Amino acid sequence: MARKSLDCRTIPSERSCTVQISGEEDEVLELAVAHAVTAHGHTDGPELRDGLRAALRDEEGLQLEEGAFVQLIEFHARDLDGFRALGEEWRERMGRETTARWIAVTADHDRADTYVQLVAFPDYASAMRNSEHPVTTDISKRMQEVTEGEAHFRNLDVVELMRI
Repeated sequence: MARKSLDCRTIPSERSCTVQISGEEDEVLELAVAHAVTAHGHTDGPELRDGLRAALRDEEGLQLEEGAFVQLIEFHARDLDGFRALGEEWRERMGRETTARWIAVTADHDRADTYVQLVAFPDYASAMRNSEHPVTTDISKRMQEVTEGEAHFRNLDVVELMRI
C-alpha cells in the first residue's frame, strides 16, 4: 500500500500552518482529523473527514504538482560550505514562515564551482512572498559574499509532470 501524506500548506487556512503528516492512509486521516480539531478549531464529522481524505496525496520524495513554481538559481562558488551555512541559517530563521516546499542544490558535473539550486513552491505568489521576506533579503545579500559574480535566476511554472 502506498504511503499517503497531507500537507496543511495545500489547504486554505488563516493560520499559514506548515504541518505535514505522512504514513498509511488510515493513520494519516486520524492524525489529520486530530490536528484539524485541536489546531484549527474544526469539528470532527463526515464533512471534515471527506475533505481531508480528498486532500491526501501519494507520498513522494520531492512533491511537485502542475501549477507549482520552481526557481532555478545558477551560481558560482569556491566556498560551498559557506553557502550551505547561510542556507541553514535561512532555514532556521524563516522557520514556519517559508513557503518553499523543498530545495535541491546540484553541482554542475562539467563546470567546476558551478551550482544550480532548485527551489519549489506551491505557486508563483508563494514564491514571491518568500523572496520578499526580510530574512530572504538579508541572506541573499550575504550570499554574495560566498559566491562569485551574479547569480542567474530562472522563474519556472510547472506545466506538466511525467511520472515514470
